[in-house]
Amino acid sequence: MTQLKKYQMYINGEWTESASGEYFESFNPATEEAWCLVAKGNEEDVERAVQAAHKAFLHSEWTSMTFTERGKLVRKLGDLIAENAEQLAMVETLDNGKLIREMRGQVNYIPEFFYYYAGLADKIHGQTLPIDKKDMFAFTSKEPLGVVAAITPWNSPLYLTTLKLAPALVAGNTIVIKPSEMTSASLLELVKLVEKAGFPPGVVNVVTGFGNPVGDSLTSHPLVRRIAFTGGSESARHIVRNSAKNFARLSLELGGKSPNIVFEDADPDNAAMGIIAGIFGASGQSCVAGSRAFLHEDIYDQVMERLVDRVSKIKIGDPFQDETEMGPLATKAQLERVENYVAIGLEEGARLVYGGKRPQHLEKGWYFEPTIFEHQDNKDRITKEEIFGPVLSVMKFKDEAEIIELANSTDYGLAAGIWVKDVARAHRLAKAIRAGIVWVNTYRSISPMAAIGGSGLSGYGREGGFESIQEYLQEKTVWVNTSTEPIPDPFIMR
Repeated sequence: MTQLKKYQMYINGEWTESASGEYFESFNPATEEAWCLVAKGNEEDVERAVQAAHKAFLHSEWTSMTFTERGKLVRKLGDLIAENAEQLAMVETLDNGKLIREMRGQVNYIPEFFYYYAGLADKIHGQTLPIDKKDMFAFTSKEPLGVVAAITPWNSPLYLTTLKLAPALVAGNTIVIKPSEMTSASLLELVKLVEKAGFPPGVVNVVTGFGNPVGDSLTSHPLVRRIAFTGGSESARHIVRNSAKNFARLSLELGGKSPNIVFEDADPDNAAMGIIAGIFGASGQSCVAGSRAFLHEDIYDQVMERLVDRVSKIKIGDPFQDETEMGPLATKAQLERVENYVAIGLEEGARLVYGGKRPQHLEKGWYFEPTIFEHQDNKDRITKEEIFGPVLSVMKFKDEAEIIELANSTDYGLAAGIWVKDVARAHRLAKAIRAGIVWVNTYRSISPMAAIGGSGLSGYGREGGFESIQEYLQEKTVWVNTSTEPIPDPFIMR
């Protein structure tokens, strides 16, 4: 029997066993077999990590570094990720089943986020205030918050950790990361590069394990000043309650039920490809997945024909093969969730156009066919609830007023796609649709300079872009009395 690779946790600059000495298995979604062991943390490990981060924030080389010096370290980390991109991509594919060709592209782009935030390091500054008081000078400064807790998901561990790690470090904070118990390995490989880059001990810490007790004790710890979470709404509600214990700042990047809207003047080929990329890329396991497609009645048949034709040719299989276009779902539980929602769709009377089952040619692995449902109205559960899998709901619409109502008929507000040639219409719809991200004639485009985030059940706060670094800083106001005169009355506010 092959001995499984063991991953320890990383606390205070050292690789260490968990307090219990226990490990748990991580599974390869393509084979359903365990491929590594990960340290199983508990409250004691969280306490060690938070205390190490707190000490590093107050009393370490990190504390005395200038913003410029921290920026150089963050840039160095970006360089190391670029040098080790192939290894990182392979580990993430092994751990969560994403296509190796997608992961190569993603990991090779991740350094750009570190470079972007490294470039912002020496642009963090306050301002002079034009105070309406004689003999008073006032200014503001930007300062780090302290210990940041980052809770990251299983669908894109490296990318979604980067959105938290890079701005948190550039702002001068220290961080404790709790990765998903399903996909911890790629993040632990990344932390090896954090160590190699030369970050002082305690600045970056990783405690692996389960939501209870690791995530629970981390998000409620009295020394945590900021919580950055990406995941599901139920976990988010729990974290919100925990954050009340320590009054930590909080950002929530949650799910979506995003509309992909095709108008009658759109290019039907491009629109079909955009819809496919939006929902079947990453096997639908994306917060911004375009799981609802609304097609104008005049172009409906053309786009549906192209959709079904291209989806029927999608190559499902081994994510390490370059020709594969869809890999497995990341976990057995996720596969069962998708199967359950497909059953609900059939029970409610939605018409199954394509897919709806596990592919017959694959004996092992948590695979599911790309699935298309056609709906007569917008009342079915699978048009309302996030599935987080390769399931597309398609509906017709007739005009702008109707599609605005349909697109906004959800408690989510994360993303939307619009396929249209009429530029004025694109602007009208982009303004009218309640979503934090709107793509026009494209989908799933990302950049370090562009923030992501939503509203409603999609959470709040922003990740990426210049805005997100502000969420890792606090402002201080300083008043200086420049008068040489004595204070006349100490009981009067000035």
